This record gives sequence, structure tokens and C-alpha cells, in this order.
Amino acid sequence: MIIGIGSDLIDIRRVAKVIERHGDRFLDRIFTDAERARAQRRAKSEKMVVATYAKRFAAKEACSKALGTGIRRGVWWRDMGVVNLPGGRPSMTLTGGALKRLEAMIPEGFEARIDLSITDDWPLAQAFVIISAVTLGKA
Repeated sequence: MIIGIGSDLIDIRRVAKVIERHGDRFLDRIFTDAERARAQRRAKSEKMVVATYAKRFAAKEACSKALGTGIRRGVWWRDMGVVNLPGGRPSMTLTGGALKRLEAMIPEGFEARIDLSITDDWPLAQAFVIISAVTLGKA
């Protein structure tokens, strides 16, 4: 059963300006170490790196909407991280306040499944998150 849906659309150029202005201070505040490593692996061009960050920023926004909190009520940027499951499918891993909120949403006898779709087409990046409660052992 679906228990949360969120979407976000962002202008990649906006993320580029924030990175240019605040650099590592911004990146450290928003992105997990795994997300930063992934962006650096895509460093064939600055445009690709910024698009990678923009998609992950949009995914965090979409996830916070699916959680029903936004970036508040104990849910912070680094509590949500984009990961790739075996086979490459993107998903979110939650920690801290985001994980606590997710656990409160899931009915007894169920576990969470987070489906994520991210894309970019310069100058836009977009993300959709669906949080489902699935019977234990079927995620």
C-alpha cells in the first residue's frame, strides 16, 4: 500500500550557483559521503557533476514530501541519501529523523519500500518518490 508520494523539479543552474557560492560548505551540509563520491566519479564534465547533485537534491526534497514533513520536524538533508540497489535501481536510505518518521508511518507487520525515479534534461532535474508499506519479507 502506498503511504507517501513526493515529487520535486529543480533548475540545475540554481544548484550550480549555490555550489559556486558556498562550495564544500553547501555540499557537506546537504549530501552524504556516498552521494559526494558518486558525483565525483561522474566528473567527466562540471555539467555532469552539477546535474548529479541536482538530481539528488530533488530526490531529498521529494522524499521529505513523501514523509509528510518537508525539511523540518527532525528530518534533515543528510538523513536522506540516494543509493543504487544491486542492479542499479535508485532508492533512498534513511537515517536519523527521516528514518524515525518512516518507521512511524509503517503499520505493524509491514516494512517500507522506497521507490525513486530521478532524471535530468538540462536545465531541469526531477525526482519522484513513492513510499510503500509491503508485507514483511516482500520488499
